[in-house]
Amino acid sequence: MSLFRRGFADGDRLEVAGAVVTLKVNRRARRVSLRLDRTRRQIIATAPSLRRLGEAADFAHDRAGWIAERLAELPEAAPLSPGMTLEVFGEPVVLDAGSGRARWIEADAWGPARIIAMGEGEGFTRAVILQLRKRAMAVLAERTAVYAAMLGATPPKVTITDTKSRWGSCRAGIRGGPGSIRYSWRLALAPFEVADYVAAHECAHLLEQNHGPRFWAHVRALVGDERRHRAWLRDHGARLHAFGR
Repeated sequence: MSLFRRGFADGDRLEVAGAVVTLKVNRRARRVSLRLDRTRRQIIATAPSLRRLGEAADFAHDRAGWIAERLAELPEAAPLSPGMTLEVFGEPVVLDAGSGRARWIEADAWGPARIIAMGEGEGFTRAVILQLRKRAMAVLAERTAVYAAMLGATPPKVTITDTKSRWGSCRAGIRGGPGSIRYSWRLALAPFEVADYVAAHECAHLLEQNHGPRFWAHVRALVGDERRHRAWLRDHGARLHAFGR
């Protein structure tokens, strides 16, 4: 049955082939299209105008087979459990079960760093993620301070979140005051140089709230060619978001 005559709003959601399909209006688009948002694990159906959202919904249903194939390509959820080894800022970290409060044990001559936490299942996962968030805060706050100083910007407030839409976001300060930068804790699961690029990227936004030539000039002055880091996040971002799910 055609859905074309049904009224839809920007942001409406459908379910097709077991996937969430979000309808979006992009007035710069020339045609109806579908794309996979690997981080959110959902399909975006884009239309060039509000009146064509029904057409986008029809198109999604017509391409149910394609949607199912794209979902099958996504990495499976990766619950955290004792015995696993994670790469944290590019260094191995072993997850161990133990008594007492969750804690981070630094690497030494006898082995890699460890996260020790009680329990199993969701409780163990929450405890491990808390330690990863703390590690992300320590590293990214330090790199943010370094890059803000290099740019001559007032050091911003740094917070750690679990956003699915962005690896980082920046709000510039008002009248020279401190801005604020938020990072996804999942950057701790990326190589250090990739997470470091994100810190440089967000700090550049303290001076330029856009992605124009001056913005990219600031980024490249801090970390050089950024394209390989952006490519890494594009290629591996879905895997990072699968951890702890």
